[in-house]
This record gives sequence, C-alpha cells and structure tokens, in this order.
Amino acid sequence: MIEPLPTAKPEEVGLSEAALERLSAALNERAANGHIPGAVALVARHGKIAYHQAFGRQDPALDKPMGTDALFRIYSMTKSIVSVAVMMLWEEGRLLLGDPIAQYIPAFANTRVGTVAGDGYTLAAAASPITIQDLLRHTSGLTYEFRGTSPIHKAYGKARIGRLNQSNADQAAELAGLPLLHQPGTVWEYSRSTDVLGRLVEVVSGQTLGAFLKERILAPLGMTDTGFSVPEAGHDRIAEPFAKDPEGGMDIALLDIRRPALFESGGGGLVATAMDYGRFMAMLLGNGKLGATRLLGRKTIELMTSDHLGTIAGSPDLLPPGHGFGLGFAVRTRAGMAPFPGSVGNYYWSGMAGTTFWVDPAERLYAVLMIQAPMQREYYRVLFRDMVYAALAD
Repeated sequence: MIEPLPTAKPEEVGLSEAALERLSAALNERAANGHIPGAVALVARHGKIAYHQAFGRQDPALDKPMGTDALFRIYSMTKSIVSVAVMMLWEEGRLLLGDPIAQYIPAFANTRVGTVAGDGYTLAAAASPITIQDLLRHTSGLTYEFRGTSPIHKAYGKARIGRLNQSNADQAAELAGLPLLHQPGTVWEYSRSTDVLGRLVEVVSGQTLGAFLKERILAPLGMTDTGFSVPEAGHDRIAEPFAKDPEGGMDIALLDIRRPALFESGGGGLVATAMDYGRFMAMLLGNGKLGATRLLGRKTIELMTSDHLGTIAGSPDLLPPGHGFGLGFAVRTRAGMAPFPGSVGNYYWSGMAGTTFWVDPAERLYAVLMIQAPMQREYYRVLFRDMVYAALAD
C-alpha cells in the first residue's frame, strides 16, 4: 500500500504562514489578471508537505477552476526522472558512465562534428566518443533545433527530429546521423541528449521507456498519475494553456496528451500532478528512498547532484552564475552570484510550459510549481523560488 506523504502546518516545519499567504496572493492576482491560466504549488520541509494550493483556472476555455490534482505537461522535468532510470541501471552494473553510447546504440559510432561555414557547415570526425556521462550532463555535442539559428540547428529542424510519429529507436538513429554542434565533452549544450538516454534505457532493459519507468519508478513511488499520456478517465483533470499568449499574442500549442504516445520522449514527454512530482522529490531528498521503497543509493544521489562541468562552459540563459550541472539536474555551486536565493548544493530543473522544481538538502526543503504558460515560464520560476525562500522562518 502506498502511504500518502505526511503533512504539517507551515510553522511546524519552520515556514512562515504569512509569507506563504503572500505567495498565494501573488499567484491568485496573476491568475485573476490573466497573466497565467492557473497554477498548482507544493512546498515541503523536513519530510512534510506544508503547502499545496491551486490557483486560477484549469482550462481557460471552459472556465474550470484549477484543482490540486490537475495534470500538467512537465516537458523537461521528464529529464530528471529518466536520469534516475539510467542510474538505476548503472547501480545494477549494466552500464558504466564512461561507456561510449555507441556501445549500446551503434549508429553513434560514426558521429561527425559540424563547423559552420557561411550558410553551411563542414564535417570532421569527433575527437572522442559521446559517453553516457556526456548525455547525462549535456556535453554530448548534440543540440536542440530551437536553441539557435545556425545551419546545424536548421539541419535538426529540417529533419523534424522532434516529430511525434516516430519511435525512440527511430529518433536515436536519425540523431546519430546529424552533425554535432561541439566536440563531445567540451561544451555544455542543452540538447536532445536525454531523448538518447531514453533509448538507452530501452536497449539495456529490453522494455519500452514508458514500461520501464512505470514498473521501476512511477508505481513503486506511488506516482499513479504520471505517464506519457493521460487515459480517458483523467481527461477532465488536464491543465490547459491560453489559446494565445496574453502578453505577446502568440498561438500556444502544447503536446496532445489525450492519445497514447508513440514517441516516449525521455527529454520532455511526461505528464504529472504536483503531488506525484512531490513524491519523486521526496525520494531524492531521502537519498534515493521514499518510505520502504529505495530506488537509488545515497552515494548515487550525491554523484548525480554534484557539479560535473568544472571548467566546461555553459549557457548563461539556462545555467545562471554560481551554477553547474550534474547528472540530470542543474546544481548550485555558490551561495551568491545568481539573482535568486538558494543553498549551495540545491538542484533543480524546469519544463518548457512553465513547470519548475528544486530540492534543497541543506534546508530539507523541496518545492514544485505547475503552470501551463510557456511564455511566462522564466518569470514564475524566479518569483516562486524567491517567495518560497522568503517563507523560511527558522
């Protein structure tokens, strides 16, 4: 039997109720004024949930109030879950972090690095193979087509590398034939690396990615609402965005999660509730264990949440000052520098549609904000973090 996560009043876990009410007021105001459709926020400290609130509307087209059990497309917050899956296989001795990915997906044996020249690029052999560690820390040399306008980015776009009518095996094979943007191991480049890791999980486990995640992570943790699609019984709980962005007027189209997914994107395909993701964060803060369920060992969590970049350069729009990247998470390495609060050692990531989470071991704190407002995501990531940390009373 899966036990619910324990709860507490904010003051019982060192959080200011008045400060959390300010957070509620801020989110209520922004939903009421049409900046975001709605939101669900969850904050836990010392192993107990002290705040779990819903705001605004779940579906603006239907004017339906948001519920705390609403289902959100979490996009790149999928990456952390898939990274845990890879490390579970690592703990079983089924792969090494230094293994070349070509050992498991042979198409990557002949990857080439592109050098932009005018409107095109030239190709050269990779100086070193892409390793599993490279994929986990985004130093593979792969990229996302929307991360730039170079001829290499355009090649990814022309290949429609993120299309939904493909399998994970199809995409991995096609990615292996596209030019790398950088030599492996030299630059932090946010990319489709975790999609390749999803295929790696399939090759090593002999299961589809969705089946492996459900059997080994989601079901054991009690994440009953998380998956690559939403069954019909849950359709009335799906959180939807505005049809047009309220500030820029752009059309908004998110993943269709009402139909079974053919492409189970390890980099961005999952749907979850705030409570489900809270259970995942509780496992991380518990050093790989939630209740009687252990997914990973303490030293594995320590390895995943340490900086793996060192002097490797990153992208300042995604890795703020004072941050590095571990195996599936951004990691804070300095107390200052970044324009938002936190502790050295906290780790986090976010999703394209506006979802965000972090875990702070020093404060025994974790938090998640779920929204479906892609154009407002950067603002609310920071606002939420600022206001939660302002609630720490002792």
